[in-house]
Amino acid sequence: MMVLSRWKVIVVLAALLFGILFTLPNVLPASVRESLPPFLPKKTLNLGLDLQGGSYLLLEVDTAALQKEKATNLVEDVRKILRDQQISIGDVQQTATSVSVRIPDPAQRSAAQSALSRQLPQPLKNGAGTDLTVSRQGDDRIRLAFTEQGMNEQAISAVDQSIEIIRRRVDELGTKEPAITKQGANRIVVQAPGESDPEKLKEVIGQTAKLTFQMVDTSVSLQDAAAGRLPPGSELLPSLDKYQPAYVVRRRAEVSGEMLTDARQVNNPQTGASEVSIRFNSQGARRFGDITTKNVGKPFAIVLDGKVISAPNINSPITGGQGVITGSFTVESANNLAILLRAGALPAPLKVEEQRTVGAELGADAVEAGKISTIVGFVSILVFMLLAYGFLFGGISVIALLVNGLMIIAAMSATQATLTLPGIAGLILTLAVAVDANVLIYERMRDEVRAGRPLLSAMDAGFSRAMETIIDANLTTLIAAAIMFFFGAGPVRGFAWTLSIGVFTSVLTAVLVTQVLLALWYRSARPKTLPIL
Repeated sequence: MMVLSRWKVIVVLAALLFGILFTLPNVLPASVRESLPPFLPKKTLNLGLDLQGGSYLLLEVDTAALQKEKATNLVEDVRKILRDQQISIGDVQQTATSVSVRIPDPAQRSAAQSALSRQLPQPLKNGAGTDLTVSRQGDDRIRLAFTEQGMNEQAISAVDQSIEIIRRRVDELGTKEPAITKQGANRIVVQAPGESDPEKLKEVIGQTAKLTFQMVDTSVSLQDAAAGRLPPGSELLPSLDKYQPAYVVRRRAEVSGEMLTDARQVNNPQTGASEVSIRFNSQGARRFGDITTKNVGKPFAIVLDGKVISAPNINSPITGGQGVITGSFTVESANNLAILLRAGALPAPLKVEEQRTVGAELGADAVEAGKISTIVGFVSILVFMLLAYGFLFGGISVIALLVNGLMIIAAMSATQATLTLPGIAGLILTLAVAVDANVLIYERMRDEVRAGRPLLSAMDAGFSRAMETIIDANLTTLIAAAIMFFFGAGPVRGFAWTLSIGVFTSVLTAVLVTQVLLALWYRSARPKTLPIL
């Protein structure tokens, strides 16, 4: 263990360089950071809501309203399908979870049930059935009822979709690292650091995303368009896909997002490739069918909030209200695109359950208190280690502690992990227990020397025999931190994240940095006795 290996020296120097490079932006003025070369890190610590101040909203997705809307749309779909089949219908009754329709002509009832069963039920994502059942009710009615699994899937999808919409809405404010998390089955917590006006936040979140389908104008190059030479009726829009940075599209929106009723990731049954299936209401289906029939072989753009998110080619007319968007999709990217398409509008109303503003003054006070606590804790450890183990061994532990602090700040800056007030507590706790490993190692060295071992052998045994205890202690701390991170929320996760980073850096610095420094000391001084006896 005391052999001064080259790889140990390289690891220590790399850790030190990493700590300095990624910590430095935190102490530089913004103007200096911006002038740094591109290859140098510029990110600073990301302060959480409780440190920076900002707005907090607790929102609840009204899934009951969502279910009512689904039932209303189902009525329209039933009417359209039966009308297309030239089946006469009687009265239609609607509840929150079902729709029933009367078919006056007995000869048409089987055909009506067959058409509705074939076109309306959609398979669940888990493959366990469909979201809708179609059955006979009495002698002359057909009943369509949402299954419990289908309603649960719709509610989960609505909350996920709302989170995606809210995230994009909050991003438009320029808020850095907003925390938008799901709480329970249908609640969403929005924490926007630096956003001091929750009313403005609510207004932005409540906006409806604008989704349109527009034809791509291929008569002009991007260079000409960028130079302002645009044909009449066309516009240049930035792109979010990987194929090109912008598209020239016709200003006229052929189909709007209000006509889109569903979009989801599917797998092509022949190739297995991931695609995005889209579905329109009756009006959208008719307009989409007309447009795609007239423009086979041409690209059309899916535009969300003035940005092209996809521009596929029309391979064949898309009639019947359903289509498939193909491309170089992975399952994840196709699912994300489906979420974006569905995110054209909030799927259900959001009710504000709680709103509050965290003042910047409170955050500034917390930061100042955290600084004082960290300094007091560090000085206390410094004094203790110097008194207990002298200037040499105590000083080496303090140097390792400083490197540990640098690495924690650097790691949090590099990963943009949010530092919260509990996170500061985790930071102080990590620094306080970081020297525990050194205490274990030093005490083991003392025991080995007192047992009659030669100095070098005792020092080596101090590291090797203490290592098992150090690993056990830090592993249990890491497990506790992991449990807090995965099952906690907000500040608890910030504390767990800081603690987890601290565990790794503490083991690295307390063992490896200390070992390299002691090996350098031993090689240069060739001591005969242990200074801490």
